[in-house]
Amino acid sequence: MRFKDYKYERPNIEKYQKQVTDLLSTIGEDVDKETEIKAIEEYIRINDELDSMATLVSIRNSLDTKDKFYQDEQDFFDENGPKLQMYDNQFSKKLIKSKNRKTLEKHFGELIFEQAELQEKTFSEEIIPDLQKENRLSTKYSKLLAGAEIEFEGKTYNLTQMGPFLQSLDRDTRHKAQLKTSAFFEENEKELDEIYDEMVKTRHNIAKTLGYENFVQLGYDRLGRTDYNAKDVKTYRDQVYNEVVPVVKKLVERKAKRIGIESPKSYDLALSFKSGNPTPKGDLKWQVNIAKNMYEEMSQETGEFFNFMLEHELLELDSKPGKAGGGYCTYIPNYKSPFIFANFNGTSHDVNVLTHEAGHAFQIYSSRDLLPSYRWPTMEAAEIHSMSMEFLAWPWIDQFFVEDTEKYKFYHLDSALSFLPYGVTVDEFQHEIYNNPTMTPDERKTTWRKTERKYLPYKDYDDDAFMEKGTFWFKQGHIFQVPFYYIDYTLAQVLAFQFFVLSQDNHEEALDKYIKLCRLGGSKSFVDLVESTGLDNPFKKGTIKSVIEPISKYLDGVDDQKL
Repeated sequence: MRFKDYKYERPNIEKYQKQVTDLLSTIGEDVDKETEIKAIEEYIRINDELDSMATLVSIRNSLDTKDKFYQDEQDFFDENGPKLQMYDNQFSKKLIKSKNRKTLEKHFGELIFEQAELQEKTFSEEIIPDLQKENRLSTKYSKLLAGAEIEFEGKTYNLTQMGPFLQSLDRDTRHKAQLKTSAFFEENEKELDEIYDEMVKTRHNIAKTLGYENFVQLGYDRLGRTDYNAKDVKTYRDQVYNEVVPVVKKLVERKAKRIGIESPKSYDLALSFKSGNPTPKGDLKWQVNIAKNMYEEMSQETGEFFNFMLEHELLELDSKPGKAGGGYCTYIPNYKSPFIFANFNGTSHDVNVLTHEAGHAFQIYSSRDLLPSYRWPTMEAAEIHSMSMEFLAWPWIDQFFVEDTEKYKFYHLDSALSFLPYGVTVDEFQHEIYNNPTMTPDERKTTWRKTERKYLPYKDYDDDAFMEKGTFWFKQGHIFQVPFYYIDYTLAQVLAFQFFVLSQDNHEEALDKYIKLCRLGGSKSFVDLVESTGLDNPFKKGTIKSVIEPISKYLDGVDDQKL
């Protein structure tokens, strides 16, 4: 069965509510352990069905944001999702109070109980209207950006399609492309400010209703972070500031020399080489065929996985009008199917997305038979699989880039390292926002620019006055849609660097360790996953320095002026 044949049917909410109410009258009550286990497994099955329908709607709505049927269905889930969340909350409460808890922990694992305790803290029926409002605002933001129509050089482009112009060899083209893109956000500044202002106030209200001081800890709890907190993350950000920012500053200086620009501006930063950034040497279909060969050669497990994706048409990679921006991987439980969504635009980003999202997809494919709450790890752990796969693909990367291979490898490592300061900028900004929820839109922009100057001291917006006043974050969907989910990428990048260093010495050992990590899914918390796989904990002082040193050494060993 191909993805287009996966059947969607709007769930009968009344039927669902009756089924789960009946099951919840058994779970956590005075019943024997066998009866309780059977009720829990049936509860999981029913929720997998509901999740499958919600995921199909989400995918098909993002494939064509103008499709009225799936927009209406998305509205249905936006409206009903928070109402149904109360049953999960009841399930969590009953689970953690069960008289059979010890037996259940042996059967299902202890982490599901820790997660249940967090979920109980993060939900109450009182917050349903605010959760519905949060969903609506998130959908509104996504639709606003997906509807971008930017007139440039006689044609109309969406935000993703403007990407190649921002990497053009012609400086004037890059400059104009940035100004045109900024103009879209400036035209929509008032609406974006209103959306985010409402989001912050709504989230703060949810936090206060649930008994939190503000949204910060609630944001962490929502993301299932059981073994680190905001203080640990600050220690980590400080390491990035001290160890990574100086290295990246030097890399920017090397880049300026490479491309022959004495004083680089923001529109120069996306270009890495005078001869042009590395690009894949073929179209979408050609790249997918290379990926197929690569995964078949990499291991039996990866080959089986990628052929499953192809046979069921679970990759949607082209960029087209009305399609939502960005890229993601999701999972449809009833069909045991990962799904990869991307927007190819002819840049090296295409290969990064293909390997990155395939890393996510391979992980969920490897752990698809675990409990729903264990199929995915928490978000920062999930990004380890995706970013590490980008590096594990290096032995085959020449097939994508041919004569640009060495250029790509330098570019890949350089850009991965250079991303860390930006990633912590996004995180520190959000901590400032939610610790000070009464900030005005102008104060938020000032805060962004101040934080940006701290971690990205080389970023000069030149005559782009709109970006200079602190609006670049308008582009960062995570800030709007998944608060505090961005530091995850940087944490995972540090761990992916560890896989890179190991794979340079012994690719087979690195791959074996990687597959083991994927099979664990989310059966352990973030720090437990890291330590059980023999990786170094990024929150410990000294980890960043030890990881960055071999990366810097590799980059220093490349004569980038010849690339």
